[in-house]
Amino acid sequence: MKAVRFHEYGDPDVLRFEDVEQPAPGAGEVRIRVAGTSFNSVDGNIRGGFMRGPIPVVLPHTPGIDVAGTVDALGEGVHGVEVGDDVVAFLPMDGDGAAAEYVLAPAEILAPAPKSVPLADAAALPVVGLTAYQALFDHGKLTAGQRVLINGAGGAVGGYAVQLAKNAGAHVIATASHRSGDAVRAAGADEVIDRTTTSVTTVVTEPVDIALNLAPVAPAELAALATLVRSGGVVVNTTVWMPAPGDEERGVRGIDLFVRSDAGQLAQLVELIDRGELRVDVAERVPLAELASLHARAAEGAVHGKVVVVPSAG
Repeated sequence: MKAVRFHEYGDPDVLRFEDVEQPAPGAGEVRIRVAGTSFNSVDGNIRGGFMRGPIPVVLPHTPGIDVAGTVDALGEGVHGVEVGDDVVAFLPMDGDGAAAEYVLAPAEILAPAPKSVPLADAAALPVVGLTAYQALFDHGKLTAGQRVLINGAGGAVGGYAVQLAKNAGAHVIATASHRSGDAVRAAGADEVIDRTTTSVTTVVTEPVDIALNLAPVAPAELAALATLVRSGGVVVNTTVWMPAPGDEERGVRGIDLFVRSDAGQLAQLVELIDRGELRVDVAERVPLAELASLHARAAEGAVHGKVVVVPSAG
């Protein structure tokens, strides 16, 4: 089969589109014929060697932690999933990923794929959808009627976070660039602040219950978010290289989010999609053979929105 792998850490040009042996599923695993994977910023960090501590991978390594595809083989002891099932998953980050025509996955991480979007496009959901869900509900404990500030809502996680918070009955304040402001409004934000021209601290005058930071902001800007949160509220931060700020005196918690795979939560998100309550937005679809150039564009800051990567054959 065809796959993209890197044999050493480095810049995007270490990625090679090459022939590899098709994997066979072991006990508790399934093999998935890949319809699509997607690009996540962590893919570039793993390839560059910056995540060797928290995410040790064996070289050569195939990237791609999102997968949407069709089960085509079952390992020993697999129950509850059949050959021919369309599935989505957030793959183990330290194993070989879905930038290939086939990938192995533990059966317990699979969720049924949404039926209302093209199967390849469903690869745009797992990692970013789960990040938004876990930030708002696992860590933020969001309930109806609360006020939520989403800083950096113009990206893929932000698109899901705005929709999920609005669906939950929250008042959503979002910061975004001028380029993505319309998309954030379309996702359901009640207030949109142009973060390129306006300081959020001067505009948000009424306290929020949850501040969710999705943007690689300066430490002072991140710290300022805690001042906008009411006593007993929470700051959830996804830029894990900067600790989430809190305020012990006022009981404001600071939580650093590292997303985890959760098949049950992923299945809930799929149900929302199929009910028309959650939209999957795909900015681009790129052939697997062009993954190295996609990584290069991402390193230059030239990738906007969620990009789905599709095997050129299968």
